[in-house]
Amino acid sequence: MKVGIVGTGTVGRTLAHGFFDKGHDVAIGTRDVDALMARAEPDAMGDPPFAQWRLEHPSIGVVTQPEAMRHGEIVINATAGAASEAALGSGAEHLAGTIVLDASNPIDHASGWPPSLFVANTDSLGERLQAAFPEARFVKVWNTMTAALMTDPGGLAGGDHTIPLCGNDQAAKDEVAELLRSFGWRDILDLGDITGSRAMEAYLLLWLRGMGSFETGMFNTKFVR
Repeated sequence: MKVGIVGTGTVGRTLAHGFFDKGHDVAIGTRDVDALMARAEPDAMGDPPFAQWRLEHPSIGVVTQPEAMRHGEIVINATAGAASEAALGSGAEHLAGTIVLDASNPIDHASGWPPSLFVANTDSLGERLQAAFPEARFVKVWNTMTAALMTDPGGLAGGDHTIPLCGNDQAAKDEVAELLRSFGWRDILDLGDITGSRAMEAYLLLWLRGMGSFETGMFNTKFVR
């Protein structure tokens, strides 16, 4: 499958590597390829410069954001939440009918600590993106965990933990669930339509507190009944 990833940070890189390892044709998109490759300093999260990562993953295409969306039979939004609508809008003509896996979170980075969300309770980033691109088939997924677990659930507790998703299109959710199973996810929780993004995004506030307590992001939740 051709996979187009929008966003070149930790999440974008991790998903690109994970999908490529499963045999998918992956292109990762950025606003300015030349500027990205020229950066010599770590990014805001302390990750090595992208050019260094690229040397380790030479078979993954590095293109502009619109080109990544044109490439993808499915598209993944791995951008920072505040930038998501503009990033996807740069290639909106390629999103009609396309499944878009949305891993973004509406973090207000100006709010300091404890963090806050720039949309919550009665709306969500997932809903705003679906409304902005109504012909796309959004599935909210992966925003509730550290990047290292997204395509490697077996890295924690033998994979015995839960991944939630939500979206308006049941067929799209079913296809995403099959992709998740290919990575080893066994416990996939469907939270209903795209309004489930409100709960999934709000969970980030608890997750960040947990990361502070555990001093690692390598944890997740397990739904039991």
